[in-house]
Amino acid sequence: MERLPELSAEVGRVLVAQHLKLATVESCTGGWIGQSLTAVAGSSAWYERGFVTYSNASKTELVGVPRELISRSGAVSEPVVRAMARGALSHSPADLALAVTGIAGPDGGSADKPVGTVWLGWIARTGMERTEQYLFKGDREAVRRQSVIEALSGLIRFLEEDSSQ
Repeated sequence: MERLPELSAEVGRVLVAQHLKLATVESCTGGWIGQSLTAVAGSSAWYERGFVTYSNASKTELVGVPRELISRSGAVSEPVVRAMARGALSHSPADLALAVTGIAGPDGGSADKPVGTVWLGWIARTGMERTEQYLFKGDREAVRRQSVIEALSGLIRFLEEDSSQ
């Protein structure tokens, strides 16, 4: 597993090379992605802003996720993570957005969405979008850390695909 500081620095290098700025919108990671990225010296050149939308109300108030969508699909779902990512773009001048929502535990899981269920989403102003679902194992800290690592690793893959189109 890559170490988080190196992974965050690599995100920065890729964003700088492509002249892009990033916005993040985080639920279960509670700002950990933004913290990891802004720990990189010079991140102000490529990190635009971050939204921490831990509650359902904050998802609606800060990035415009419709309440009805949360009620219908649940906060931890593909439609909601997609709406979170789109909302981050519509509420910022960033070129792309990364979103995460999940159930870190130890409580809150269900048969359909057990603890460790995490949805990640990436969207670019070019129109390219991707979402992925994960089921991470471990305690709350492990689920959150794996979420951050996969969000950043997935962002690098997303940027490589977007630049090749």
